[in-house]
Parts: sequence; C-alpha cells; structure tokens
Amino acid sequence: MKKDIHPTYYTDATVVCSSCGRTWKTGSTKKEIRLDLCSNCHPFFTGEAQRILDTEGQVDRFYKKLSVRQAYVEQQKVKEELKGSPERPIIELGLPTRATDALRNAGIENVGQFIEKLSGGNEAVLAIPGFGQASLTAAKKKLRSLGYEVPEAAA
Repeated sequence: MKKDIHPTYYTDATVVCSSCGRTWKTGSTKKEIRLDLCSNCHPFFTGEAQRILDTEGQVDRFYKKLSVRQAYVEQQKVKEELKGSPERPIIELGLPTRATDALRNAGIENVGQFIEKLSGGNEAVLAIPGFGQASLTAAKKKLRSLGYEVPEAAA
C-alpha cells in the first residue's frame, strides 16, 4: 500500500440520530456521523404507520390525483351511457352554431327528436329555417360515427 493516500479510519466513530437522539459507536472514516432517521425510529422498522414523513405534501398530491382520476372515470361512464341514447343533447353533435340554433328554434332539443324529424325525409329537415344541406350532411355523418341508425332518404 502507498503511504499517506488513505483516509484515517476511526474505530470509535460516534453515530447520532437527529430524530430520536440515539447514539452508538462504529468504525468509519469520519469521527462523527449524523443521521435523520435510524432503525430505532424509522416507521418501517417500528411498524408505526401513523409516523409518515410527509414534508412536501406528497400524500396530499397523491389523493388529489386519485380524486381527479375518479371524477374523470365517472364522467366517461356517463358519456358512454349517453352514447346511443336518444336523450343526448343536440349540441353534442358539434354542428355549426347557426344550425344548432335553428334546430332549437324548431323545438328539437335532443338527438331522438332530430332522428324522428329525419325519418320524415331530408325535405322535412331542410324545411327548418336556417338549416341547410351542409348542416344536414354533417349531422348525418356525426350520427353515424356515434353509432345511431340514420334513416335513409325516401326515393
């Protein structure tokens, strides 16, 4: 071994726990070692689940994320239930504002009422003031993509 390159080894180094104050002797290259937690006070070793060190609010952040996720899942469940429902609001078709307003003025508030009107033929829907061919085509496309049965135009 080379001389004067190795650190000094202390056989009686003191270890001090900052949490509980426990001290003991060990061998180390430092004369004194300070710990935040030791096996005497650490929750894993003591079995005390109540003594969680939550200095940065990690537990609160976890519960906040969990509640947001649960709200999202519930919202998706409601959307899934409304997917094929005739009670789905007409605004969810994503039609232009003018077309949506025209349907509302004609007393059509949900998809079921629109499909009922459409079963009378394209002319029955096009007779609604402010509702044109482009809006009719867009509405039919959206209804098909949502899984609704769109009545075919009478020949």
